[in-house]
Amino acid sequence: MSHGARILVVDDEKPIRRLLRTTLEAQDYEVLEAADLRGARAALASDKPDLMILDLGLPDGDGLELLRELRRHSALPVLVLSSRHFEASKVQALDEGADDYVSKPFGSEELMARIRAALRHRLQQQGARPVYQSGALRVDLVHRRVQLAGAELRLSPKEYALLEQLVLHAGKVLTHKHLLKAVWDSQEVSDVQYLRIYVRQLRQKIEADAQQPQLLQTEAGVGYRLRAPEA
Repeated sequence: MSHGARILVVDDEKPIRRLLRTTLEAQDYEVLEAADLRGARAALASDKPDLMILDLGLPDGDGLELLRELRRHSALPVLVLSSRHFEASKVQALDEGADDYVSKPFGSEELMARIRAALRHRLQQQGARPVYQSGALRVDLVHRRVQLAGAELRLSPKEYALLEQLVLHAGKVLTHKHLLKAVWDSQEVSDVQYLRIYVRQLRQKIEADAQQPQLLQTEAGVGYRLRAPEA
């Protein structure tokens, strides 16, 4: 599915671009490069990439500036790659529209998994895939049915709404802000602790062991991620 996709790498560090090119081309991706915002804008306009890996600290501006511009007219998957380790930076990038965030230094396996998830998510959004399956969990969004190992699960309306958001964006981290707004409306509920209560309740129903969740994962200080569906 993802092999052959065209990936634009935007980073001012030449060794990083070289490393990414080697890693990505070994997986049959086509690689484009830009060292600054100006070069990235030109590549986006002329080369039409399928995904962008974006560094935030660029010599002619902040990568968030480019992300904001892009989100006004495009749903292109964007994976932010940065040495900014603060949780606030991750949350801001995700709330601005990034699909995921990987901190430097990064592991190649983690990076490739995040790329596959972002590309898969884009295809799912385009195709409106109605059924999610991962391990023993099966969610049918059309018929609003949730099953674990073939047994029907009964969820409260809010639990289902939370799970629905996670399924629609499976493989992608969703921030606390996104989930509070989508499930409760941020004017109704803004307390992250309220969200944690529902996540805990949902885990008790969909996980084999709620104390060691394998499906619904916590991104510390940022939000939650539902494991990507099986191919």
